[in-house]
Amino acid sequence: MKRIILVTGGARSGKSSYAERLALSLSPNPVYLATARVWDEEFRERVNKHQERRGTEWTNIEEEKELSKHQLSRRVVLIDCITMWCNNFFFDLHDDVEATLKAMKEEFLKFTNQDATFIFVTNEIGMGGTSTNDIQRRFTDLQGWFNQFVASHADEVVLMVSGIPVKIK
Repeated sequence: MKRIILVTGGARSGKSSYAERLALSLSPNPVYLATARVWDEEFRERVNKHQERRGTEWTNIEEEKELSKHQLSRRVVLIDCITMWCNNFFFDLHDDVEATLKAMKEEFLKFTNQDATFIFVTNEIGMGGTSTNDIQRRFTDLQGWFNQFVASHADEVVLMVSGIPVKIK
């Protein structure tokens, strides 16, 4: 039975580790679908730490944009994370918020049409001050609007606060 869970929160709030524990509680062999592009050595180290934290029970897939090309019916799938996924579309579509939202909504609906449990991790980047940088403001808007879209389709939404999960929906 299809189920969508959204795990959101600020940087270092415990989103990923909570989502990983949740996935393992739902399946002995979940799928980890990583959406990040590695753009420098510091980020590569972050990715490596995430990979080291996961054991052999995970099926690992790296996919920057086209999540729907992976058939994962009857699986528990952890998608980490929406923010990196948005970033990939946003920059490939030359910072066009409207085109990015359209493409991401279509891909989300196509991907989540499968009979699986989806656990999406995302960042609440709009909880701080307003940036003086135009591109950052547009990306923050995009991220907020897409998070709202995913939350509207989610069966459950969890906000992570200082490592503590708070059920929102």
